[in-house]
Amino acid sequence: MSPAPLSAPERRAALDTLCHHLADTAVARDRAGGTAKAERDAIRRSGLLSLAIPEAYGGAGEAWPAILGAVRTLARVDSSLAHLFAFQHLMIASVLLYANPTQRAGLLTATARRNLFWGNALNPLDRRTALTPSGEDRWVLSGIKSFCSGATDSDRLLVSADGPDGVLRVLALPTDRPGITVHNDWDAIGQRQTDSGTVSFTEVAVSASDLLGPPGPFGDVASSLRPCIAQAILASLYLGIAEGALAAARDFTLTDGRPWRASGVATAAEDPYLLHHVGEAQLAIASADALGGVALDRLQTAWNRGRGLEAAERGETALAIATFKLAAARAGLDAANRLFDITGARGAAARHGFDRFWRNIRTHSLHDPLDYKLKELGVWALTGALPEPGFYS
Repeated sequence: MSPAPLSAPERRAALDTLCHHLADTAVARDRAGGTAKAERDAIRRSGLLSLAIPEAYGGAGEAWPAILGAVRTLARVDSSLAHLFAFQHLMIASVLLYANPTQRAGLLTATARRNLFWGNALNPLDRRTALTPSGEDRWVLSGIKSFCSGATDSDRLLVSADGPDGVLRVLALPTDRPGITVHNDWDAIGQRQTDSGTVSFTEVAVSASDLLGPPGPFGDVASSLRPCIAQAILASLYLGIAEGALAAARDFTLTDGRPWRASGVATAAEDPYLLHHVGEAQLAIASADALGGVALDRLQTAWNRGRGLEAAERGETALAIATFKLAAARAGLDAANRLFDITGARGAAARHGFDRFWRNIRTHSLHDPLDYKLKELGVWALTGALPEPGFYS
């Protein structure tokens, strides 16, 4: 049950180093919240920010199963920083899918050369940002966006806003452009270092080159693949959290665990009820892992189609990813809860930080309702109808 590996030994070594670095301070940083500036800089130094950038633009050109395998690996120790790392690659994918050739070359070459970190201000449900014409091929952007993961300490932002015609546009902007203010107001119970607060835009100057496209977000079937990547990222984060929770339970059991007095066994590792909980968690993780392998292979196949991707294949990919996401979310919620059944009352000591697994998966699994993913599966099972493209499906 290992995630797909990165293709180059030096990248695999960099990922391993980064995991150890994040693990050392994960509990303390979760307790503190705020911006993990030193850890973000460690990600910058790792050389892993360009995994999704094609080699033609100076990037690594890794496949999606390997990229999301790296996300899953990081999420085992720190799902907040894994979230920021993952959204970097989602922003890169957005540029690849939405931008015209000139924009792709300029934005991605600069990102690879200068090791730029991207933040997200593309919340399609928050329609409080708007573009107002201010001359030929020029606009002014004003408004506010919520849930802007990774905006703090970012170099570039991907932003959505309604155009004068009411149609949603996607922009790529420098975070330090005059009029952009990133607010440090993220205050969730979990994912505490994702900096997913608000960004405000006050008469920000926008030129035609800032507006991604054509094709833009609605140009063709391939453009609609972005939500599939986003959902696959969430599923990979959830599976990593599940694995992290089970690993924490295992380590505690083998070093500090105690069998219940009525168990009749000498060690916690022999306690039959404890083993039951471990087995249930392992089963859920193994199931999600298997479904993830199918889903990420389908995602890569769809990605390889390029602009020739057809609607039916896109729908089948979305369905496979929805199935993976549901299984991974359930595995994460289950493992984070069973962690305490396995470790017992002593595992509830705050110094262990075991509660972070539950808080993180509970918070993140609310991103978009899991019930609607079940609805998509139900519709397909009854009628054969595939999910319609949307920003969450």
